[in-house]
Order: sequence, then structure tokens, then C-alpha cells
Amino acid sequence: MKQRIYPARRFSGKIKLPGDKSISHRALMIGAIAEGTTEIANLNSGADVHSTISCLRKLGVKIENENGRTFVHGRGLNGLVRPTGALHVGNSGTTIRLLSGILAGQEFSTNITGDDSIQKRPMARIAQPLRKMGAQIDAVNDLAPLAIKGGRLTPINYKLPVASAQVKSCLLLAGLYPEGVTKVLEPVKSRDHTERMLAVFGATIKKKGSGVCVKRPANLRGQKISIPGDLSSAAFFIAAAVLVKGSELIIENVGINPTRTAFLDLLGEMGANLQMRNIKEVNNEPVADIHVTSSTLKSVKLSADTIPNLIDEIPILAILATQADGVTKICGAQELRHKESDRLRSITLNLKKMCAQIEETSDGLIITGPLPLKASELDSFLDHRIAMSFAIAGLIADRETVINNAECADVSCPGFYQELARLTGA
Repeated sequence: MKQRIYPARRFSGKIKLPGDKSISHRALMIGAIAEGTTEIANLNSGADVHSTISCLRKLGVKIENENGRTFVHGRGLNGLVRPTGALHVGNSGTTIRLLSGILAGQEFSTNITGDDSIQKRPMARIAQPLRKMGAQIDAVNDLAPLAIKGGRLTPINYKLPVASAQVKSCLLLAGLYPEGVTKVLEPVKSRDHTERMLAVFGATIKKKGSGVCVKRPANLRGQKISIPGDLSSAAFFIAAAVLVKGSELIIENVGINPTRTAFLDLLGEMGANLQMRNIKEVNNEPVADIHVTSSTLKSVKLSADTIPNLIDEIPILAILATQADGVTKICGAQELRHKESDRLRSITLNLKKMCAQIEETSDGLIITGPLPLKASELDSFLDHRIAMSFAIAGLIADRETVINNAECADVSCPGFYQELARLTGA
């Protein structure tokens, strides 16, 4: 669909966001291999999470929705059943990578695949360590579809070549199956939702420095889980409130996991006016309300060691950089070339259409601001974060902006455009 975005005169109000997508995937998967029933409140309802639900149901897991809550009837570590036909993850990289870790520990063979985008994304990063653990994984050029023959695994000590929460999570989930301790070392600490969630369900998790260890538990027990609002989705609304003059926004009950707040820290460095209030902890995850007002920004420089905990926010950061005083330089972000789209290329093409001053490098972007943005007809590249980022850009453009294939925003934030309209008074 074509989404039309109009310049905003204000961006104010209160908002509660859909549940964190990353935490939602993990609650479903760990609940599926736990003993007993897991009750989940505020589960993300986007397409990616539905892909996880669909795959788990094909593996024999009963998942029900009642009165706005989701009930996962766990089958235990070894209770999954061989699916009829291939598992299809749609566009969800989290689903294929994390679920592969669980499938590697099963006593049956499974084929798992996804859409055209998924079939282009690198899977060697999970296939190689899973093979070291004893799983048999067949794939042409280590791309999906993957044929996974699970069975008896052995624990490993594995150092990730590149920090990746998805790869780490895959190996920690696989590490629930062998006798002994599986240890994953990262060059830079990435998101730790899996470690936190496993601990809530009763797994033996130990963290030391840049490493995390998991030891096969006697069992995992179903839990009551409340999913906080998704900080990655909040980033777009925060950016809008910062950029649109005279704005004041409160985002309620947002997850502020310290491995996710690098974006908020960076906004503070850029001069953004934001505060966190009502801080508390729910299911081992910190949560707060975020208060934001319009701000004057200055440029920043990002290096490789800061990128892993900002990786999803780089597209919206690029929009903010167009309005920051000075040159914003982003380095070490080559991972963005392997997302739902080549995000470095997608950002560059769209911002050039809007007459921004931007240079694409092999591993990042150089953006000079502030410059007014000119409205244009833009492409989402079927990438939800690109669609949402340029919807925010459209709020500060000189006239109507059109985004093609904009419906992909529903992957992570259903109702995104309706909330934009409400908060702008459109």
C-alpha cells in the first residue's frame, strides 16, 4: 500500500506500545519447551511473532488467546513433535535463528525456511557452531532453507566472530540439551533478553565479563510473563517528538534493558530532552515511562564498538542526523547490509531523494546537517524499520511524502500509522 505522510504541526500525547518483539519471541519459544503453561500479557501481535507462533504450533505446541492474553502449553525440552512439511518463518530472522537452536536438540529432522529476504540472509553464523555441537545441518551455501537433523549434542565454548544476540541466543537454547556447560563469548556485549528470560523460567545461567554460560536444567517451568513496550518501536515516536517543534510525548511502560538503551544514551549526547520515570522491574526486565520534548540536536560519531546495541535504531538515527548540527559519522555497521534490506543502501537512496546530504561507505554513513527535507515518493524496500523511519522523516518534510509498500511496518508495530495520525492530530 501507499502511505501518505503530511508535515506535522505537533506531536504530543501519551502512548502505550505493542509488546517488545524480541522478548515476545523468547517468551513463546522458552514457554514451548517448558513444563506447564506460560501466560503472556501484551504479546507483540506483529507478523514476525505470528511466524514464531505458527512454527511452534506445527511442532505440536498448543497456543491459545483469551481475554488479551496468550497461553502457551509447554511440551518440555524433548516434547516437540516432527512437523508435517517445512516450517516457514516468513520474514523473521529471529524466528529462524533462535528456533534452529531448539531444533538442533530434537530427535527428529526438520526443514525450516522463509521468504525471499530470509533466503538471502547469512545462516553460516548459526550453522557452523551448531555443527560443532553435533547437529547435522544441510543448506546450499549455508542459506535457508535449512535441513536440521537434531539429536545428541555436546556442549561447546564458542567465541562469536561478530556480536549477535540472535546467534548467542541460538547457541544458548541449543545449550539446554547437552549434559554440561555451553559457553558463548562475545567481542561486544549484545542484547541479553534470552539470558534474562531463561533465568525466569528456571535455567542455570551464569554471566562473567563478555561471556554467558548455560547448563542443562532439570526442567524449565511455565511462568506468568508481562511483555514491556518495545523500545525499538518507541525509538520512532521518540524521534518524532524530538524533531517536531513544540512536541511533548509520554511513552508508558517501555522496556529499558541496559543492552537496549544505547539509543537513549546517544540521544542525550545529541542534546535531546528526555527523562525516564516510574522505573521498575518486571520478569527480570527493567521498565519505565519515557518523557520526551522537542529538542535541538548536535552531531555524533559512532564506532564499531557502539553499533551492536544500536543496530535496529540506525535507520531512525539517520533521520535524526539530518537535523543535527554538524557531521554525523557511523562506522562499523556493515551488519545492516544483511537485514530485511541492505539498510545502508536503503537509507542512502531515500535520503538522497529527500535532498539530504549523505554519503554511503562500505560499513556506514556520513550525514551532514541540519538541512530541510524535501518530500518525495519513497520505497520501504519491504523493510519495516525503513518504512517507519521515513514516515518520521515525512513529518518534517516540506509537503506530502508517499511511502510505497508501507504495510511492512506491521511486522513489528501494528497500528503504527494510526498512532502517528493520532499524535499529530491528523
